[in-house]
Amino acid sequence: MSTSTMNTDPQPTIPAGRPPLRRAYHGRMLAGVAAGIADYLGVDVTIVRVAFVVFTFLGGAGIPAYLACLLLIPEEGTDESIASSLLDSFQHGSR
Repeated sequence: MSTSTMNTDPQPTIPAGRPPLRRAYHGRMLAGVAAGIADYLGVDVTIVRVAFVVFTFLGGAGIPAYLACLLLIPEEGTDESIASSLLDSFQHGSR
């Protein structure tokens, strides 16, 4: 007979030492996406930027991925992404 345990903790835990994923103000060239991802992963920002360029030239996935990250990752200092603020404005505007 086996019993399973469920995690009843309502708040997700962030590993110690890893900051939340946010678009960064420091080290930003365009919108802070690469700098935010680099901070989150703990790697140099140049590696993330080169990865976006490589994905752009090898199939074109870099630009849509960057735009998706721009819309979905909140900016440093906020908890709301561009996409969620647009959805909120459409929902409140349609009533």
